Amino acid sequence: MTGWLDTSGIPNSWMFSLTSLAAMLGLASLDFAGAIFAKESTQRQHYGLYIAGAISFLMLYVVYAQILKTAELSIVTIGWVVFLQVGLLLVDRFRYGVDFGATKWIAISLILLLQAYLVLAPNGSSSSS
Repeated sequence: MTGWLDTSGIPNSWMFSLTSLAAMLGLASLDFAGAIFAKESTQRQHYGLYIAGAISFLMLYVVYAQILKTAELSIVTIGWVVFLQVGLLLVDRFRYGVDFGATKWIAISLILLLQAYLVLAPNGSSSSS
């Protein structure tokens, strides 16, 4: 998976971070597409959208399994969820007209900040005693 990055001139110290970020965005995109297909299929009663959503979620599983060969499970998963949540909140707000109210936006912001901390903060040592 990272073979083309080896020849790109990107420093080795950035490789893990870039592949993890790409994994997070890719997984969030597939999950986001599946969620939108599911929402639209229920509103329009259109089986083509239902099938497209099912294919999106199947692809999500396959991509996730492949990504876990090179990426860290917990970090990639939390990052994927953060990107997905932000995307779905924006779609709910601007496409479906959901008004969350000020206190909910404060809670959402705090949750996203804490999740970002989980993704971005350095991990402790992994030595086993």
